[in-house]
Amino acid sequence: MPNIKSGKLWKLLTKNTQTKLGLIIVTGFLLVAVVEAIGGYGILRYNPTHIDVSQAYSSPSFTHPFGTTNLGQDIFSQIIAGAPNDALISFLVVAIACSFGSVVGATAGYSGGIIDDLLMRITDIFFAVPSIVLAVAISAILGPNIVNATIALVVIWWPAYARLARSEALRLKNEHFIESARLSGLSSRSIILRHILPVAASTILVYATLDIGTVIIVYSGLAYLGLVVRPPTPDWGAMVAWYQEFVLSSPWMPLIPAGIILIVASGFSMLGDGLRDALQLEIGR
Repeated sequence: MPNIKSGKLWKLLTKNTQTKLGLIIVTGFLLVAVVEAIGGYGILRYNPTHIDVSQAYSSPSFTHPFGTTNLGQDIFSQIIAGAPNDALISFLVVAIACSFGSVVGATAGYSGGIIDDLLMRITDIFFAVPSIVLAVAISAILGPNIVNATIALVVIWWPAYARLARSEALRLKNEHFIESARLSGLSSRSIILRHILPVAASTILVYATLDIGTVIIVYSGLAYLGLVVRPPTPDWGAMVAWYQEFVLSSPWMPLIPAGIILIVASGFSMLGDGLRDALQLEIGR
């Protein structure tokens, strides 16, 4: 992994307008999620679950920036209240899947032979089933809650990191520094954890950053199907499902949460692209 100081990486990232926009979106999303997770509903102007039929179907205004629901609930407050779920699940899924999949893939690629064949055949089993279908099936079997949704997403996400880490291990295993480590008596476990994975970290990091936005979309899909939370707990994907019947009469109700999902996912995508370009530029020097 190229050794880039934080200040230099910041300059590389902020050179591109698209990357800066992605950085602003991601930073704003994370700040909102953290503040809301710490402060709870008490920091919001309106309780997102409070019903006030006198305010039902209010269009976006200064009082209610994103309008209200059919029950008079403030949609802006619901969006803020739902942010911690998406942030927690997306980062947790990527962290677990990345860690587990990278170790499996690096072990397979470095070891070769029977170990490689066995681990990759196991990985192929998960690729044989459409990932979304598998996630829905697991969530439905385990039951609709956040923990089970996280498990379902980790199950479908780790194989991609296994393949990525395996390809990096195959590329690096015959490099001189790996040969030197092997001759010095280091165990295979130490070589994988201390040499192969750290060098492959830049590639995996870029992939993980891009992946967070995708996880948010898939997680929102599970929430849309009712496999994560139950009313009245605010969640972006669930909000799209709850309010989709009002798309013609009160379009802000389903379209605003759907738009927020796409904006945040796009932010991570733009940031990931910028991070990849910055690292490639540094490697090419």
